[in-house]
Amino acid sequence: MAMNTRTGPAIAETPVALRTTGWTDYGLIDSGGGRKLERYGRYRIVRPEPQCLWRPALPAEAWAGADAVFDPDGEDDDGRWRFSGAPAPPFELGWQGVRFWGRFTPFRHLAFFPEQAVNWAWLDERLRTSGKPLKVLNLFGYTGIASLVCAAAGASVTHVDASKRAVGWAKENADLSGLADRPVRWLTEDARKWVQREVRRGATYDGVILDPPKFGRGPGGEVWRLLDDLPELIAGCAALLSPTASFLLLNAYAERISGLALAGLLSQVLADRGGEIDWGELALMEEGGARGVGVSFFARWSASP
Repeated sequence: MAMNTRTGPAIAETPVALRTTGWTDYGLIDSGGGRKLERYGRYRIVRPEPQCLWRPALPAEAWAGADAVFDPDGEDDDGRWRFSGAPAPPFELGWQGVRFWGRFTPFRHLAFFPEQAVNWAWLDERLRTSGKPLKVLNLFGYTGIASLVCAAAGASVTHVDASKRAVGWAKENADLSGLADRPVRWLTEDARKWVQREVRRGATYDGVILDPPKFGRGPGGEVWRLLDDLPELIAGCAALLSPTASFLLLNAYAERISGLALAGLLSQVLADRGGEIDWGELALMEEGGARGVGVSFFARWSASP
């Protein structure tokens, strides 16, 4: 009988639900009936969430008083905002010492993803206890909250996103946070091409973050499909990790994937390293209640101490 002699990082035996419970500028007030009632700074907002199969805990009047409601158009993220008054301009929000602009985008979100707060806290703690400044690559970095959390914790950061507008918003967030002078490179690039060039150049990083969409396009029209393209990209990211690298954080929003699948992929590309891989889902928890909404899957490799 053949024995399994596989080496590499240890995959956690059980998943974990990383729960965001809210903070000063964000909270999940209530959920149910396929919707979420959320607090973003001074605004109360209703967004669709099909997996909220239960009934809302609050009366209809609490929902009717929302400042903005997103009306979806089809099954994707497209739709339009309906405001109780005049459309709201960008408004200031924050998480710990990082400040950023909330924006009512055409894609139902507010220019950041609040469930990522648990990962921001993990990154902040890992960087501040590393004992030295780390070099971090953030792919699909969007409006830069994770990049700024890393920069505030002392890291030098390369931030890559295919959207020129998103990178512009990230720079505005850096200015708002008072972090514009930190060592961050803001790049409008296709993530796959950038990683391929960095591998050829022999570049290395102490940590890699990536939060790819299920579908997207690069600045040159390059097509990205998560299930088709992620394995090659992750292999490239693994090749960029320095010999003393600290972490690789992978997050994915897709119905046909799981945290365990992401963990298996990390285990494959990191087979020559030790450490451990934890995996599971990110969830938003209602304020003052036990109900939560799982919104994405993750896997995180951490080097051995």
